[in-house]
Amino acid sequence: MLVGSLLLAQVALAIGPVPVSLRNVPIPPVPGLWEGANPIVVNKNVAIALGKALFWDQSVGSDGQACASCHFKAGADGRIKNQIHPGHNNGQTFDRLPAGGGGPNHTLSLDDFPLHQFSNPADNTSQVVFSSDDVVGSAGSFGGQYKTTSPFAGENDQCLRSADPLFRVGQIGVRKVTPRNTPTVINAVFNHRNFWDGRANNIFNGSSPWGERDPNAGVWVKIDAQTVAKQKLHLINSSLASQAVAPPVFSDTEMGCQGRGWADIGRKLLLRQALRNQQVHPEDSVLGALSLSSGSSLKSGLKTTYKNLITQAFNPQYWAYTGIGPFGAPVGGVPYNQMEANFALFFGIAIQLYESTLISDQAPFDLSPIDANMKPTWSNVVADTPANTADLAVSLKNGVELFINNHCNLCHAGPSLSLAAVSTNAALLTPTPGASFGPPATPISFGPNAFGPFNAASKAGLNQYGNTVTRDTNIKQLPKLMDLGFTNVGAVQVDDDPGVGGVDDFGNPLSFTEQYVDYLLGNAAGIVDPGVDRIRACDFISPLAYNLPLNLANYFLPSDGLIADGSREGVLRNQNCLNAVTAYMPTEAVAQANLAGSKMAIATKGAFKVPTLRNVELTGPYMHNGGMATLRQVIEFYGRHGNFSSDTQHFHLASFSTLLNSEQNITDMTNFLLSLTDQRVRYQRAPFDHPQLTITDGQVGDELQVTTGNPLNANLANDQHLVIPAVGAGGVDTPVSAFSATLP
Repeated sequence: MLVGSLLLAQVALAIGPVPVSLRNVPIPPVPGLWEGANPIVVNKNVAIALGKALFWDQSVGSDGQACASCHFKAGADGRIKNQIHPGHNNGQTFDRLPAGGGGPNHTLSLDDFPLHQFSNPADNTSQVVFSSDDVVGSAGSFGGQYKTTSPFAGENDQCLRSADPLFRVGQIGVRKVTPRNTPTVINAVFNHRNFWDGRANNIFNGSSPWGERDPNAGVWVKIDAQTVAKQKLHLINSSLASQAVAPPVFSDTEMGCQGRGWADIGRKLLLRQALRNQQVHPEDSVLGALSLSSGSSLKSGLKTTYKNLITQAFNPQYWAYTGIGPFGAPVGGVPYNQMEANFALFFGIAIQLYESTLISDQAPFDLSPIDANMKPTWSNVVADTPANTADLAVSLKNGVELFINNHCNLCHAGPSLSLAAVSTNAALLTPTPGASFGPPATPISFGPNAFGPFNAASKAGLNQYGNTVTRDTNIKQLPKLMDLGFTNVGAVQVDDDPGVGGVDDFGNPLSFTEQYVDYLLGNAAGIVDPGVDRIRACDFISPLAYNLPLNLANYFLPSDGLIADGSREGVLRNQNCLNAVTAYMPTEAVAQANLAGSKMAIATKGAFKVPTLRNVELTGPYMHNGGMATLRQVIEFYGRHGNFSSDTQHFHLASFSTLLNSEQNITDMTNFLLSLTDQRVRYQRAPFDHPQLTITDGQVGDELQVTTGNPLNANLANDQHLVIPAVGAGGVDTPVSAFSATLP
């Protein structure tokens, strides 16, 4: 009877958190960054300006690619030409898509989507009428082997380039395409880890994406006039900086050429006028005071160099050393100086500070007052007539109920609508006298009820302690250990892409779950990320152990051999547990004996970071593979419980049941998702204004024939360009369109 009550209670209380506003939510703190006695950043505003300039500057890439080239549309990528990667079928085969054609330089159309189609979109047991493992990613660099660059002349690096064996039309090379879809950078500051697979570590080490995993990472610090030393850097809550330093150097698909280092990029940019070939609006919310433009006369560049911005923004101990020698040198070249050697530090932190301003917290949902149950009243929405306003409010209220009742809220939880916002969610759930967030008319107090009454957040594995690992059930209702904020929703075959189940450049698992298993086994060498040895077992959604005389096949019990969680460290982790009998774990010997069994089972393979739903209207295509073009296709996908089932697929997909009961339900759910669009994002108003950007929009020609003669190499196709004008703080009159609206 007790067993049944425990499990029944777990199911009955699974309704979980309500979606909450992002208004006045603080960003995760980064101790030592710009506060304290000896901060890294000495002028935060200048550092933000530096970050915005670097983010939009096409000179950062080896051949015209800026960070913004893949993040220019609501923080994501809205291009439709030459955006296909062949997927993971040995990386050699492009599929013929439903509209006809495909592969390099193909122009996507609405008929190409979704990439996995059933005869009945509501039923994943119906006949599959089309399936492709191709990915809609982002076109980037031509690649090549890096040779050198100039501090003064030319925007492109000198690289040995040739037609890629895969990305070519005939024998003519086209730009490479990333193997995953580009997520938005807006609100990404709240993610504990970034990239779809979480490889951008929460800890920034100053030189690579890997945090403390990288044994060679560090920054050069001036000790005195004659001495400089390489020291470790440990900046928590800095996954954005870890992410920023990856594309320009660690990928010859996204922005760089093979063999290019951060010191090389520093040498290229430091003495240059910032944004020297791109117009900057005189009313740019960050760069306006530095712009050479005035009135309606738009001019290129800022009236300063990157070197000047760095010296104003950063502590001199990171750039003021005048000697050379310790920092290395390019082959046959002049040795690097300290500022060049530390350029990854400046770049990563500046980009992070700029992206930390890109918070969209003024959507209709954010501004709606809430009722006693913390549900939006929608008293702030207005349609074209009073009757339509009333109908819209009813639709939105039903949309919220559908979102909760179908358990969307168990992954898209917290104000960023993602479990991946570990630190932020934990902070808001921590009782803090006088602290509140949410809509101005009805603020929400910090504490365990911040995401709904009766500690509703706990049903999604959330509380003030910030676990990065949980235990939840898979599609077969079997409990498995999982990375909190990473799920396998069955969008693609589980073997197509390992996601967080993959490894880093050093062979370590990306997954915190796999490291937690090593913790249970007593294998300290297997733990490469701080905090894994402090996971609280009693906070798991599905317990790991019960310290009760029960008969449960998939849980550790006293008869197996238990110890109190935290007893190894001498600090018990049983504070504020919902159920203290679950604050236990197996002994090392018991864990070892059960390593291959169900009690130690994990679900990391094919799991990807839960994306934010904010501005989702504008950030298509959807899923990590870009396989869906419209919100309706996404709703249909969840209504049919995904495309592919596997033992690592998350259980909550099986909970979707009412989405396709009627066209009205689809409309209501869609209306709720549309209410998450911030009008400042839609109209590119501050802080979402930007400099001019010229992006490559495929190659001249089509998928059958391209025009040769690219200045970079005669065997490369000419770029087709799209110019995105500079925008000031006031934004533009023409709204950003949904991805599907741009498709022929």
